Amino acid sequence: MAHPSQLGFQDAASPVMEELIHFHDHALMIVFLISTLVLYILVAMVSTNLTHKRILDAQEIEIIWTVLPAVVLILIALPSLRILYLMDEINNPHLTIKAMGHQWYWSYEYTDYEELGFDSYMVPTQDLTPGQFRLLETDHRMVVPTESPVRVLVSAEDVLHSWAVPALGVKMDAVPGRLNQTAFITSRPGVFYGQCSEICGANHSFMPIVVEAVPLEHFESWSSLMLEDA
Repeated sequence: MAHPSQLGFQDAASPVMEELIHFHDHALMIVFLISTLVLYILVAMVSTNLTHKRILDAQEIEIIWTVLPAVVLILIALPSLRILYLMDEINNPHLTIKAMGHQWYWSYEYTDYEELGFDSYMVPTQDLTPGQFRLLETDHRMVVPTESPVRVLVSAEDVLHSWAVPALGVKMDAVPGRLNQTAFITSRPGVFYGQCSEICGANHSFMPIVVEAVPLEHFESWSSLMLEDA
């Protein structure tokens, strides 16, 4: 998860988030090179009076500064489009979970199981145990198996919400009366925190999301216990 004074992204926990971080670094390097070139030109123009007759009127230079920005835009656009298609691709999910946004909590329904569902509320500050994070921990976590494609169906019961987990590279709007879907694969076990990313009312900041990724055998044990308790 994020920590104080962090400048970069959270550590990636899914292949899509790894691609997003690589694309961010790629675009940032291009922006850095452009900024350096512009700064050099500004300093050179201010600090020297030298001119060159071939620069004052040159078709070649005009062609270069017209074509070069187009090439740079293509170098940014092509990887971006590739990642967009990767984020929308959902192939044969092993598990489907329906996430419903309410004011102000999330409810989860494991559609591949009968009667496996629960509400997920934020743990109040006074009830936190050592090691839990304030305003981020929930009483029920969304448990998923690692290295398995998981599809999440996202909707809302009342107003607009947004189901977002930065470490997984997932953000999907929850719209009342509409069923949106997204997918992710967790590449390692862990606990990943997110929050509603849509201003949904007075307690918008108090409906966190916690995804716990565990090995498949542990997930099966957890689901069996949940079904027995139900």
